[in-house]
Amino acid sequence: MTENIIIIGSGPAGLTAAIYAARANQSPLVITGREIGGQIATTDQVENYPGFPDGVTGPELVELMQKQAQRFGARIETDFVTEVNLKTHPFQLKTETGNAYAAKSLIVTTGASPRKLNVPGEKEFLGRGVSYCATCDGFFFRGKEIAVVGGGDSALQEGLFLTKFASRVHIIHRRDQLRAQPILQARARENPKVNFVWNAVVREIKGNGKVETLVLENTQTHARSKLPAQGIFVYIGHTPNTDLFKGQLEMNEEGYLKVDARLHTNVPGVFAAGEAHDHVFRQAVVSAGYGCMAEMEAEKFLAQVASGG
Repeated sequence: MTENIIIIGSGPAGLTAAIYAARANQSPLVITGREIGGQIATTDQVENYPGFPDGVTGPELVELMQKQAQRFGARIETDFVTEVNLKTHPFQLKTETGNAYAAKSLIVTTGASPRKLNVPGEKEFLGRGVSYCATCDGFFFRGKEIAVVGGGDSALQEGLFLTKFASRVHIIHRRDQLRAQPILQARARENPKVNFVWNAVVREIKGNGKVETLVLENTQTHARSKLPAQGIFVYIGHTPNTDLFKGQLEMNEEGYLKVDARLHTNVPGVFAAGEAHDHVFRQAVVSAGYGCMAEMEAEKFLAQVASGG
């Protein structure tokens, strides 16, 4: 069976595309990836998504979007796409579980993954003090001293969330000024559990079976120091999840997919939405909008194919 629309990814972009496609009677298939929801599903509190004046948790928002898509007939498969062939039409896909699919149109919403520090100890202590998800792991650090690396919105949002558990949260930033929104900066500065470590980068993570100490380097003097910490949460940007499309879809030097103003990739019938191409805004509401746009363009493409155009 050849699907009209397959959506790869299940964050705000993917699920919004699914809602629109399902309402258009396209019976879209969403292949979620290893977890449903993408990055937003690991966010504790979302306060800037329209329609939720009191805020909503990331998992709740994803669940509502999923229910809305399924209500109109979207089909959701928890699987991971491992191979695509975009040189033939319909497009061919294979997944981790051994399933094979064909699609007349494809919407890529594979998002991005947290960037790693790439320092000694990071891999060794993953899951034993090193984390990229405060919502997932914060509970395990009750009464402990932890560090958050980064200076943007995610670092401060998750750092503030971690103050619910930790005795002390050190926010380590390579500069002496933050990039985060002023409201988040104000909250962090006012929180007695938050300590800022300026002009510093992590050079090594040390411990015995679990994280115990961070080796820091001052970015101005290059002097090194040690910071006691039982956990480290890393928020230093993201890398797009686009390796699957190398050699088939055009991308920039960082791996973000290249699209035109209407989210068309270089392959007719393949569209991209969300953080697989958006390296500027990186907001859930923006990704949702892109998902809507991509699906509407996919519908136009399907109509052209059906008419022989």
